Amino acid sequence: MQTLQLRDAKASLSAVVASAERGQPTIITRHGHPSAMVVPIEQGKRLFPLDTPSLAAHLLSIPEPVVTTRSKTPLRSVAL
Repeated sequence: MQTLQLRDAKASLSAVVASAERGQPTIITRHGHPSAMVVPIEQGKRLFPLDTPSLAAHLLSIPEPVVTTRSKTPLRSVAL
């Protein structure tokens, strides 16, 4: 595993990406503290799946219409 300072990673981003494509993760540090990691896409997909549907997509996929009723009671007044 390779460790680079942020300024070096910026200067050699193509090499960092090529390393990830070869399966070698790279840790990027800022002021001596690890702050990011560039990993191969397979490892990243395990942590953050790219095909996770949104809640809206899930709700829109319901085959039958959802029937709801709204309360007809009048709104209460609020003293401001």
